[in-house]
Amino acid sequence: MIGAMGIEIVQAGVADFHQVLADHPRYWGERDLRSLHLLALVQEFGSTCLVARAGDGIRGYVFGFVTPGGTGYVHLIATRDDARGTGLGRRLYAAFAEAAERMGARQLKAITSVGNTGSIGFHRRLGFEVRVVDDYDGPGRDMAVFHRALPLGTS
Repeated sequence: MIGAMGIEIVQAGVADFHQVLADHPRYWGERDLRSLHLLALVQEFGSTCLVARAGDGIRGYVFGFVTPGGTGYVHLIATRDDARGTGLGRRLYAAFAEAAERMGARQLKAITSVGNTGSIGFHRRLGFEVRVVDDYDGPGRDMAVFHRALPLGTS
């Protein structure tokens, strides 16, 4: 589907995955999160790994999957530095939610570090509930955990 700004949100392929890694600083700045980018997600959960493509490349992406218990888990979501503030992150989440619902998801989940105030604010604006879970990612690694009911039109 082609939307605003001539951006099409489509299923990610292997070439898209490699392009995202090649352009990693455009999405994540100084933070090196390449180790969190798992090609297996794109290969095994393709319908919930999406890229927002325009004439000048990939403007954003979301990689996730649906758990056997019916949770659409967003592993990574990012927008390119020149696409921030355009609503693209919201559109990517909506496209992921639609794909996850088609696969039987009843809720969405995501996590981030407790210091990532930008991500926490973004998820709150999308209607996610957030709570800090002690030791979520191992001893002393507390994480902010987000939950949101589906469909997105409800709370």
